[in-house]
Amino acid sequence: MRLELRGITKRFGSFTANDAIDLVVEPGQIHALLGENGAGKSTLMNVLYGLYRPDEGQILLDGEPVTFDGPGDAMAAGIGMVHQHFMLVPVFTVAENVALGHEPTGGAGLLDLRRARRQVSEVADRFGFHVDPDATVEELPVGVQQRVEIIKALSRDAKVLILDEPTAVLTPQETDELIEIMRQLKAAGTSILFITHKLREVRAVADRITVIRRGTVVGTAEPSAPETELASLMVGRAVSLGVDKEAAAPGDVVLRVAGLTVLDAVGTAVVDQVDLEVAGGEILAVAGVQGNGQTELAEAVLGLVHPTAGSLHLDGTDLTGLSVRDRLRAGLGFVPEDRSTDGVIVDFSIQENLVLDLVDTAPYSRRGAIDRGELRRNAERRVVEFDVRTPSVDAHAGTLSGGNQQKVVLAREMSRPLRLLVASQPTRGLDVGSIEFVHKRIVQERDNGTAVVIVSTELDEVVALADRIAVMYRGRVVGVVPGSTDRDVLGLMMAGVPLEEAVPQAAHHHTTLGAADLADQPAPPAAAPRAVHVTDQQEEGR
Repeated sequence: MRLELRGITKRFGSFTANDAIDLVVEPGQIHALLGENGAGKSTLMNVLYGLYRPDEGQILLDGEPVTFDGPGDAMAAGIGMVHQHFMLVPVFTVAENVALGHEPTGGAGLLDLRRARRQVSEVADRFGFHVDPDATVEELPVGVQQRVEIIKALSRDAKVLILDEPTAVLTPQETDELIEIMRQLKAAGTSILFITHKLREVRAVADRITVIRRGTVVGTAEPSAPETELASLMVGRAVSLGVDKEAAAPGDVVLRVAGLTVLDAVGTAVVDQVDLEVAGGEILAVAGVQGNGQTELAEAVLGLVHPTAGSLHLDGTDLTGLSVRDRLRAGLGFVPEDRSTDGVIVDFSIQENLVLDLVDTAPYSRRGAIDRGELRRNAERRVVEFDVRTPSVDAHAGTLSGGNQQKVVLAREMSRPLRLLVASQPTRGLDVGSIEFVHKRIVQERDNGTAVVIVSTELDEVVALADRIAVMYRGRVVGVVPGSTDRDVLGLMMAGVPLEEAVPQAAHHHTTLGAADLADQPAPPAAAPRAVHVTDQQEEGR
């Protein structure tokens, strides 16, 4: 199926989210829509999926104009969508979720779950998804839940599949699996609209790239286009894809973790006798495959989970008996892993979310009354400083894109004096321009003397930011190494290989394969001088 968007415009009041956008997706093509947070990508896809009606423009399928009054019309026309935040009922099984809204019935009009299970199995087997139709969704890993969403779309005969920021909540391993699934879908003739801001993924899987900035198409590109060129198209300026920082000058120890043990609900040690020290003026990155205790370690520092053994000291003060509030008041800043659940209150305004832990203190409160004017002035400063894309500081946090919610969390936590900053997945869901900004702010915190702990599954981020790296595996710290440690050594340690064994193994790997053959370090693609096509509008703005 050939999909064409002509002159699609969508306004919300005086705000134009999409401005005369043209886009063509050929049959069996993976077409990436690349842009920063708030660029209008998701709005455009919601128009295509029938969730919004365009104010101007046309949608054409195989050359015929179509009008959608809702997602049901889009699905009937062969368009499926996997949203960034999954539309699944957690307590339902996979088969029940796939059947929901299109329930197969038997002769007596009763729900035929056997047919639903068979439908799931057929699609799963065709693409090698390995999904149990009877599994309860809430018990499945995030990557498998995403496959359920894809199965749901394919079971309704989707010819065009929209993937809206599909890797924002995935681990690197799950991302690799998704890319392979996309290739299988393409080979089967499915057209894919891949919405993202991650350059590496786009270049790995896309056949064609359209770049959108502030609601307008600013260029198209081939996947061979250099990352720096794509990044500058996205944000409208040159972007540094690395991290510029001087060597650290660590001071006194700020955070001391000794023998820390945290048990899960069934009594398994998810953090197992962890010892760590973090000094002021240094960045310690905690690396590891998702699910090896990093999340619980960070939450134990904040006080969200309680250790069964060991101790935590901040500037020599025992944190064991302190509440979360007291720890924050002691100079601890915390960026949670799940921003939409733990980072913001979605029904509160942006200005309220920016002072959640400070609203009862001066200058935001006086004599027990909240100073709304000060809340607004603070929010207006932070929205500009952190480039939060919103029409108003009165907007609810739940109306923001995931990346802009993350900016609100970062603005709140990094705009007050800190002794220790703990940030879990600080750039998850952010575009290259925002990542550059966040990395600069983290380095700035370090240079101001703050002790910084970064928990990240992005090895590129770990290597770029860290002065020292602690690698966790099954709840234990395998080793603490310098930030300059070879990526192959880190990869082996993340698989549980002790440091003393990882070093010779990595050296042997380099010798036998050569650096260019390493899976984690692909050779740079040859630059294609005419791979990027800039629109007249962008050329005029240069």
